Amino acid sequence: MRGPRRPRLTAFRAVATVAVSAALVVPLAATPSSAHAMRKSAAVRASAAGGTRTLSTVRTDCTSETRAHLRELARKLVEAGVPGVIVRVDDGHGRPVEIAEQAAWTKKDHLLRADDEVREASNTKTVMATLVLQLVAEHRLALSDPVDKWLPGQVRNGGAITLRMLLNHTSGLFDYTEDPALAPALTGRDSHVWTSTEILGLVRGHPALFEPGTEWSYSNTNYIAIGAVLEKATGKNLATLVRDRIALPLGLRHTFYATGPAWHDRHAHGYEPDAAHMPPEVPDDFRHYAGPQHDDHVDVTGDYVTADGADAAIVSTAADWSRFYGALMSGRLLPAAQLAEMRTTVPEGGPDGPDELGYGLGIESAKTSCGTVWDHVGIVPGYATYNVTDSTGRRTAAFFFATSTLTKQAHQTGAALMDAVNCALFD
Repeated sequence: MRGPRRPRLTAFRAVATVAVSAALVVPLAATPSSAHAMRKSAAVRASAAGGTRTLSTVRTDCTSETRAHLRELARKLVEAGVPGVIVRVDDGHGRPVEIAEQAAWTKKDHLLRADDEVREASNTKTVMATLVLQLVAEHRLALSDPVDKWLPGQVRNGGAITLRMLLNHTSGLFDYTEDPALAPALTGRDSHVWTSTEILGLVRGHPALFEPGTEWSYSNTNYIAIGAVLEKATGKNLATLVRDRIALPLGLRHTFYATGPAWHDRHAHGYEPDAAHMPPEVPDDFRHYAGPQHDDHVDVTGDYVTADGADAAIVSTAADWSRFYGALMSGRLLPAAQLAEMRTTVPEGGPDGPDELGYGLGIESAKTSCGTVWDHVGIVPGYATYNVTDSTGRRTAAFFFATSTLTKQAHQTGAALMDAVNCALFD
């Protein structure tokens, strides 16, 4: 099968201790990592970000020191070329830590704030899984349902793939983002909005990665199919389902399923290097982004990634996502049985792989040096997000980068920030 068209260093957790491409800048992909090296480390040293302390000391620091350390890492990310950084940590004791740092050249576009709306990208999958499990609780869907029951003939091996396999990425379906036909849509240059039917039709032309249920491989196609099932089962579009079942009941005023480029309120600008400053290793298909150009970058804020749907379309804020995680983990959104199903994981490294990372239904479990967390990573052009919670939903955190293209130093500092944020939950 065709290999990846883009470099695929797939999440911040892998980059501190895994070899990085010789290129100074490496674009990220929109999938969580299956690498375990960073989670194996008992404490990744802050010296990767220029400091001298181990990140495990964040756990025992007082709030002021934790805040200072997080701000230091955010500033180092900006110095390493990230146009903007937001960090929010709520350890369940008092006022959350909120930090926003940005490069001077971006201020002509927007003054970044910690409460700005951002594109949540693949964090959308957690919401889609929640919607499915709500319908399971209402006996309108079953996790054992074959895909063909709802989308007859639309999905390769649809009679053998269940909804559970779609949700936990054990279906074996090819990831549609790897098909070169989608490159214009993924870079904002294609005005045609790809429907789920079109995407699933494209994927049928690719062989399966493995027999359904036998292995694990992250594929955005799984959630394109999930979105189509949700609409078929309810007769409602996904924007309406997100609004009526998630955003309105929880009072999430800045959370919505985007069906176009419009934002609802204040929002962070996102950027990618322009073609002249994109690393030479990046294929031609992914060197050119749509949007205004200045300061060696393209402002992709107004781009609408026309292939993103149930896998990546939600816009939100760090505070809104904290409230969503709180409601999810406390059982407000799901009965106990369905929440337990969501938190039943498969190892991302396969049945014989390490157990640091496990993928449940739309959410990931990670064993960190400071405690076990539940999280998801999301990446689209101009926007990289990480949301994390403890098992109760009382402790939550998030960070956002205003680009999906990082220097090698930014990769290392981003990994350090991930560990620092995770440990700050348990202060």
